[in-house]
Amino acid sequence: MAGHSKWATTKHKKAALDAKRGKLFARLVKNIEVSARTGGGDPAANPTLYDAIQKAKRNSVPADNIERAVKRGSGEETGGADWETIMYEGYGPGGVAFLIECLTDNRNRAASDVRVALTRNGGNLADPGSVSYLFSRKGVIVVPKTEGMTEDDILDAVLEAGAEEVEDQGEVFEIRTEPGDVVAVRTALQDAGVEYDSAEAQFVPATEVEVDLEGAKKCLRLVDALEDCDDVQNVFANFDASDEVMAQLDAE
Repeated sequence: MAGHSKWATTKHKKAALDAKRGKLFARLVKNIEVSARTGGGDPAANPTLYDAIQKAKRNSVPADNIERAVKRGSGEETGGADWETIMYEGYGPGGVAFLIECLTDNRNRAASDVRVALTRNGGNLADPGSVSYLFSRKGVIVVPKTEGMTEDDILDAVLEAGAEEVEDQGEVFEIRTEPGDVVAVRTALQDAGVEYDSAEAQFVPATEVEVDLEGAKKCLRLVDALEDCDDVQNVFANFDASDEVMAQLDAE
């Protein structure tokens, strides 16, 4: 799940669980293959591939898996699939808006799996354009906190590179940029010696729907069901919760 600043801690916990199931590895490897296919297999000349590889490394994807994905994408090795990106729109419990990004070699399978996940978890598929207007494409760079680091320190490092804002999300800082400024901001962090967890374009909601504990549980169950679909690459949604609800979720 992505696009919710408030859920940073939850996302990190989910990422660890996804890695154990192998789901996260599969998505990261697929992303590398597509990045290499669209922009070439040289990370130095393909910033999107560079960031995809860095994200995979930070999530402990084996180097051999990364190398083979690059070779498949760049055509050095056979066996790569003909991936296409499809965005599905839907509503979840409580009228929460969902954008589901798929990377698939079978459009019919992807549509069927997404529809089933939505309908079995209190949601429904929506017409194209009925949900996407609630989101905007933004660059999102996640920086883990280190001792002594402040929001101002991060802002000083990235402001001139095109950063729009820096938010303190508890365990991490989240930097927002225009999508075209992600590479410049990531480079500014590297030049300043600041480590980052991820740097990529995401769909960020313009407004959020406040949910209670039960609503949060329902939405997270739907997120899990969608992310269990082999073709789903990213899930973006516009639900949020109070600190109290977050504390209750973390305690369970």
